[in-house]
Amino acid sequence: MLIRIALLFVLLINNVSADKIEKCEWNNKDGIPCISIQKTPNSSFYNEQTVSKKIITKKEILESGSLDVNDILKTISGLDIFQSGQKGQQTSLFTRGSESNHTLVLLNGVAINDQSVTDGLHDFGQDFIQTIQQIEIYKGPNGAHFGPSAIAGAINFITDIDYKNSFSVGGFDGENISANTNYTKLTHNGWHLNFKGSTSINKTGSAIAKGTEEDKSKNYQFNLNSKKWINDNTKFQSTFYSRKTKADYDGSATDETGYVSDNKMYAFQSSLESVSKNSENSLVFHYHNYDRNYENSGYLDEYDSESLFVRSESKKKFNKKFSFGLGSEYKYDWGKFENRGSYSASTKGHMKNFGFYGNAGYKFNNNQILSLYGRTDEHNTTSRNETYKLNFTQIFDKLELGLTHSTGLRNPTLYELYGTDNYGITGNIGLNPEKSKTNEISTKYNFTENIFMNITGYKTKIFDQIESNSAYTKHVNEQIDIYQNGIESELTLLNGFQNITIFSNFSKSRKANGQAQSRRPDLSYGANLNKKYYLDYFGNFNLNLNYKHTGKYIDWDGDKNSRQKSTDILDLSFNKKIYDNIYSLNITNLLNERYEKPATYNQDGRKIKINFRRTF
Repeated sequence: MLIRIALLFVLLINNVSADKIEKCEWNNKDGIPCISIQKTPNSSFYNEQTVSKKIITKKEILESGSLDVNDILKTISGLDIFQSGQKGQQTSLFTRGSESNHTLVLLNGVAINDQSVTDGLHDFGQDFIQTIQQIEIYKGPNGAHFGPSAIAGAINFITDIDYKNSFSVGGFDGENISANTNYTKLTHNGWHLNFKGSTSINKTGSAIAKGTEEDKSKNYQFNLNSKKWINDNTKFQSTFYSRKTKADYDGSATDETGYVSDNKMYAFQSSLESVSKNSENSLVFHYHNYDRNYENSGYLDEYDSESLFVRSESKKKFNKKFSFGLGSEYKYDWGKFENRGSYSASTKGHMKNFGFYGNAGYKFNNNQILSLYGRTDEHNTTSRNETYKLNFTQIFDKLELGLTHSTGLRNPTLYELYGTDNYGITGNIGLNPEKSKTNEISTKYNFTENIFMNITGYKTKIFDQIESNSAYTKHVNEQIDIYQNGIESELTLLNGFQNITIFSNFSKSRKANGQAQSRRPDLSYGANLNKKYYLDYFGNFNLNLNYKHTGKYIDWDGDKNSRQKSTDILDLSFNKKIYDNIYSLNITNLLNERYEKPATYNQDGRKIKINFRRTF
């Protein structure tokens, strides 16, 4: 451990430099490379300033050498990744110790939940990152802006146009390789057309601990974006996104014979946006489809779902002190699955939800903002439910203080409502939604213009949890509440020569009877570093370092719930630009930590990847 800390210290104390990307204006008709601008739904001019979100830009994604979304999310304080093996395997994410189905996943602000999943969680193991332009992370009550299922927060994937044409190829042998390309063209009649495509092949050891079989995954992505300004104030844009991941899965923590998964997802989205000096209006249409198949010893398990979504929203600045917004959305989900073999389960059904929401922001002065948010959802089985969020932000010279109270909910899945299995469990259309109450206090202190610290304390109560009853005959709302509380802190150093964030997270997730929630570490800390070196005879090169310590946690080891060991994961990447070419060396798990997360499932040891990228 002392060697690891010393290595981290040496890297931090050297002079560093980070390139800056300036945000572009909304009216980007000339196609200037910029950070994508994504407005948060259910917010308006003044209260949008009080929404906390962490943005991972395309530049940061490229410099990190990340291959899939997990490579990025595992470095973020308050997020814990558990993957049943290596690349392409099933993955759950826990935000601030909450349930894995309490983090809502979105594509350009629209939920992309798969209703053929039994418990409603998103499988992050299928999301490779090459065609993603930006990632936004909303933790805790900041996810309330997106509606149901964001009890713990939200992850928003952005598929905007990338105006830097490029192609790249990387890997470390013929069986572990990736390639991707990006091309944008501005036509003579004002259309911005963008194509992104990628493929990735990964061959690893067995997913299960002490296994001998080699597993493989293949991922393919396609993304087509278009944009056109109808006039100076109105813009049309659309995206078509598809991905396919084929992976070798093991049958269980002890069964290596396994099966092959074929996971496909397609999404189409279009929108109209209109802006003026004091107002913004938008209309969004969205459709997505999941088609998943699992071949297992001659049996074929099939999972299918579709979703239609429409949202209309209007924001207005009334005067220098008051802004408000109104919006409505309709979402129709349909899904079915048939699980065959020794374990059989099935379901089929649909869900409809109509949401109406509003917000208001009031600036008492330049140092005080009061934000109010309210939402009503009419669901076809759980009927009407209301959620809300209140925030007050106060600035004292160098100190910014935020106080937030919010409520949230998660509606039952199709399986929880209508599903059956061969153990005798049946769905329950009388289920109530899971609900939550969260209190949060956040502070930001600016020591200087370039050095600041964020500290956030939170406490959440979750009730009406949906679980199987003691007889395993149907799903019910449990009476045992869950309590989560914690403190997150981040110290950030930014200037023309450095970009460093040092973070820590102390959290607890316990049932009302004191029982610890599995796969919820109480402690994590680490550092993210971007720096530019200059060496004689070599010139400038960028270095990126991501270090994270994850403390011990409870998990099922095949025989019992036991305490799993802590881990220290260090990823390192070097980037060197020569003319229009960028050469990268990426080393993941530099310390070659051998660990299982979750228990009984192997994780990658040290991996070295070389990458070449050319812009044109």
